[in-house]
Amino acid sequence: MKKIQLRLAASLVTSLALGFTALLGTAPGVAQEKFPSRPIEMIVPTPPGGGTDTVFRQLAEILEPILGQKIVVVNRPGGGGLLGMAAVVNARPDGYTLGGLWNAPLTMTPHLQAAPYGPNDYLAVSLADTSPVVMCAKANFPANDAKELFEHLKKNPGKYTYGNDGVGGTIQLAVERIFIRAGVKMRPVPFGGAGETLKNFLGNHVDFFGGSITTILPYVKDGSAKCFFTSGPERVASIPNAMSLTDLGMPDAATLLWHGVVAPKGLPRDRLVLLEKAFQQAARSDKFRQYMEPRGIKVEGSTAVEFRQLLDSEYKAMGDIMKNIGLVKK
Repeated sequence: MKKIQLRLAASLVTSLALGFTALLGTAPGVAQEKFPSRPIEMIVPTPPGGGTDTVFRQLAEILEPILGQKIVVVNRPGGGGLLGMAAVVNARPDGYTLGGLWNAPLTMTPHLQAAPYGPNDYLAVSLADTSPVVMCAKANFPANDAKELFEHLKKNPGKYTYGNDGVGGTIQLAVERIFIRAGVKMRPVPFGGAGETLKNFLGNHVDFFGGSITTILPYVKDGSAKCFFTSGPERVASIPNAMSLTDLGMPDAATLLWHGVVAPKGLPRDRLVLLEKAFQQAARSDKFRQYMEPRGIKVEGSTAVEFRQLLDSEYKAMGDIMKNIGLVKK
């Protein structure tokens, strides 16, 4: 009888321990391990040296003293970001593999081609930063603001071209979303990145530049280019004459360029919260702010919930726009 009672007591203790572990949202064994206890790998699906890569290397450097571990940025380009994101989705959900992403692989490219993951196959951790797309022309273009530009375009439908960084990318979709609302048309011309877009704009191969503030800003400052509108709800201090979508009465048509961090689905809740708070602290740090803000980029440092809401709403909106402009079937 005494042995039976001891076995029952031991069983009860084990059950309580497992129940407590489940309540915390962590697997048995994982809860006992200090996190992080070794380097964290951050997969960035771009070649080294580009804008996205640079942003996440800045964040990684700031994060290391916060988390007390090395953050190793691993570049895995290919497939418009799909290959790198697939590696994140398929990684062990223990917090030691994260993804440093921008819009396209998460909310745009999956509409255009078969992706090895869906919107519910990963967890949002934190949105690091946002910046609007800008539409700019040479300084001598016969319009002085966005309203004059739209009137001019209505009188000349399809006459003008704008360069962008690729079919179905953030820039094209942000611009087309605004053009649909404004009732105007311009022919998109895709190039292989921001550098190629700028080169062709400066060489007069396209009439307008569609892209980031960072890329066009030197030419706005020297007076050779002027920007008409941004794709965001607020004006940007570095290009104050460019109208915001609030100015144009369509703040709900905003589409921003952004960088954010995601994790494999199944990551224990306590580790997700720890990483969320660490990334918030890093993104809101003076060092990150001083790097981003002079480039016209707004620091965010969002919660995981806020980032998930953005991902879900943008995924739907981008799918609708692609159907509207004929990139995918309705």
